[in-house]
Amino acid sequence: MSNSAWLVLRDGRTFRGRSLGAVGEAAGEVIFNTAMQGYQEILTDPSYRGQIVAMTYPMIGNYGVNDEDVESRRPWVNGFIVKEASPIASNFRAGASLDEYLGRHGIVGIQDIDTRATAPRTASSRPSRPIRAASSIAPAPCPDSSAAIWWPR
Repeated sequence: MSNSAWLVLRDGRTFRGRSLGAVGEAAGEVIFNTAMQGYQEILTDPSYRGQIVAMTYPMIGNYGVNDEDVESRRPWVNGFIVKEASPIASNFRAGASLDEYLGRHGIVGIQDIDTRATAPRTASSRPSRPIRAASSIAPAPCPDSSAAIWWPR
């Protein structure tokens, strides 16, 4: 997808990226994961319920997604942030690309975000409340949260 998307931090800083997965808004605490692989297991791990996961490894989605490597019956994350999502699922077992999988399950994501640079900014704010997404034409700061992901409709 090539639609613009926004990551809006609590302090008002915004990061422009491209939408990934479902188009819409996401809410939840932003947490970071440094894994190089296992994104499918992360998406379907119930311990991530209600959170927006930001992957710090620069490319995610290389091997796609399949029905055998899930941790539970569905994804539990509220959103997904990556630097770059591979448009090609290169594994012979893949049933879908990461983008297709997120879209099918209604998971809102954003790519083209420098997650390694964003991690310290978001982590240092130590969020205590979930993030909420803006719904206006221009992204607005999120005063009651650490960050938000926003897509113009």
